[in-house]
Amino acid sequence: GYEVEVATEGQEALKRYRDAQTIGQPFSAVILDLTIPGGMGGKDTMRQLRTIDPDVKAIVCSGYSHDPALANYQAHGFQAMVAKPFQVTELGDQLHLLLEPTQYAT
Repeated sequence: GYEVEVATEGQEALKRYRDAQTIGQPFSAVILDLTIPGGMGGKDTMRQLRTIDPDVKAIVCSGYSHDPALANYQAHGFQAMVAKPFQVTELGDQLHLLLEPTQYAT
């Protein structure tokens, strides 16, 4: 039920994020992979996204479970994390919690 845009690396993601804001259709959330061969990865992209939008909602994902950014994702500006390999339902659950947090409040 989500509309999705795909970027192959961080610079492209930053451009798409800015463009979406410019036309008044900002992204609700972003999902960033930590490691992008030949391109800007998730940590650097997130650092720059936070200068564009300090309130950006972001999920980090990676297959490198030993990376400190997964264990301490909030220190890098992310609100949620999924480790690869993951089921699409796991990602969907994290995305839903990120976008609808009050629905799960007790």
